[in-house]
Amino acid sequence: MHTAGLPDRRAVLAGGLAAATAVALSGCSAARAPRATTAAPQPRPATPQAAFVRLMEGNKRWVSGNLDHPDRDPERRELVAEAQDPFGVVLSCIDSRVAPELIFDTGLGDLYVLRTGGQAVGPVVTGSVEYGPMTGGTPLIVVLGHQRCGAVEASYKALKSGKPLPGNLQAIAKAMVPAYDLTVKNPGADPVDTMTHHQIKVTADDLRANADLGPLVKKGALGVVGAYYSLVTGKVEALSGSPV
Repeated sequence: MHTAGLPDRRAVLAGGLAAATAVALSGCSAARAPRATTAAPQPRPATPQAAFVRLMEGNKRWVSGNLDHPDRDPERRELVAEAQDPFGVVLSCIDSRVAPELIFDTGLGDLYVLRTGGQAVGPVVTGSVEYGPMTGGTPLIVVLGHQRCGAVEASYKALKSGKPLPGNLQAIAKAMVPAYDLTVKNPGADPVDTMTHHQIKVTADDLRANADLGPLVKKGALGVVGAYYSLVTGKVEALSGSPV
């Protein structure tokens, strides 16, 4: 058989294998690449209603996995290095599974975030929450509790048994006494989860009636929302104070 001018069979096979490998690797790289964001940066929400809607839209993306990852690039870093103007304050738990910037799919400079065990508050925490609304007109505060909160469970057990928690952990339990007292009256099927809901509402109500924040709430410049986060679904549910 005359083979002059025809490519060697082994060369053809090797070339085909290389091409197939390249296609496969290209496909893997594409599958693993982060979702590109082409949308232009959105203007800062100026009202409690707009700020709350922005957060809940971000939470919907978190639940679905269709994330935008907005404003997380060097340009944004350089921009907010000059000045910040967050549209929300989130007071959440220290729990490693509850990161506000992630579950609301927000960007650098969008939120003031405070995290304490079980959203326990004191003068320093309250002052830190007040900072944005009182100095920069931040229009929204969210008190974000969550499912299966270890801090609430430990506080509930300590208060029920009368055995203090070790060290400064007892300060967390002490801050939750009002929520515990409400839970004792009607513990429900899951007293810890009931106490979590009470802790969210008590904290949000106290901030809403705060001598400094209250006037801002009354004139509609500030919203204070109590919200609950499900570890299982990733969904945030507003319990009180929703501005929309």
